[in-house]
Amino acid sequence: MKVPYQKPRRIMFVCLGNHCRSPLAHGYFQYLLKKHNLEGEIEVASSGTSGWHLGELPDRRVCQVAEKHGFTLRHIRGRKITKQDLEECELILVMDRSNLRDVLALDEQGRYADKVKLLRTFDPISMHDEVPDPYYTGIFEEVYQIVSQACDALLKDMKVQVAG
Repeated sequence: MKVPYQKPRRIMFVCLGNHCRSPLAHGYFQYLLKKHNLEGEIEVASSGTSGWHLGELPDRRVCQVAEKHGFTLRHIRGRKITKQDLEECELILVMDRSNLRDVLALDEQGRYADKVKLLRTFDPISMHDEVPDPYYTGIFEEVYQIVSQACDALLKDMKVQVAG
């Protein structure tokens, strides 16, 4: 019996420049999917609300943190979020309220607001809802801990939705 083709679910992580936080979340979530044998079921992408780092690799410091934790970001290139991303993604996860505002501004008719969420809201033990930007502060390891905890909870939530 032939199984009908099902398009994979698509999620996107968004930060300001697609240079630190969103590539870290993108790479870590792909790492989680591989670890849980879910690679073909969920497509992962990342983007920025600005066009500052188009086509560039993520910041070398965030790449070093990722490699320290067993995954790579070398396949990710900076890109800017588009209206088409809003249409095509099932879930758009932003890092802070400024990103949230900028992404929602692309949605002129308000059709996609329900699928744009702050990533950290998935972390059940966090008292905060934003992922701080490590670009100028250098807190890359701390941001990794925040992102990985939120992504772990996100995957658990997505698996529950699929099963139930």
